[in-house]
Amino acid sequence: MDDEPSARFEAVYRETYGRITAYAARRCDSPQDAADVVAEVFTVAWRRMDDLPAGDEAVLWLYGVARNVVANHRRGEARRRARIAELDAELADLYGDSAESGVELAAISEAFLSLSDDDRELLSLVAWEGLGREEIATALGLSRNAVRIRLYRARRRFSRALAEAGVHLRSHNRLAPAGRSL
Repeated sequence: MDDEPSARFEAVYRETYGRITAYAARRCDSPQDAADVVAEVFTVAWRRMDDLPAGDEAVLWLYGVARNVVANHRRGEARRRARIAELDAELADLYGDSAESGVELAAISEAFLSLSDDDRELLSLVAWEGLGREEIATALGLSRNAVRIRLYRARRRFSRALAEAGVHLRSHNRLAPAGRSL
């Protein structure tokens, strides 16, 4: 096994890590996002060792990579926020009392975000993607029965969170896609 690429990568990493981390931290909203950006930058550097310039130009090349990774991260965040807003609107239609009730989307969003990641994923697969139990089971690598139980529990927890937020169920359609019975 050739240790030269590994040794070169380690040297570049040691020399540039602080500068790349500072670059990412100044451009990201959270330390976790900055850490993700830095990890991705050095993953790209490892994969593209043949393209990585030698000497002082390495950090400049890594800045270019970091710029692209930050841009991709921002686009991903914008897509995620758009999907959350879309789901908020769908949930307002499902759970709002009426158009005149003044139910705040913020309350629905807060209730949704209070759920665990697994609960949000299940409910999102139903509401956003329109998937049924069997499709969700395939996508998540679970049995259909496990999906049925988890979905039932996620809906119950979401209903409780909505009730605590003062949002009341308007219809009996509990996050089931049109034309599907779950």
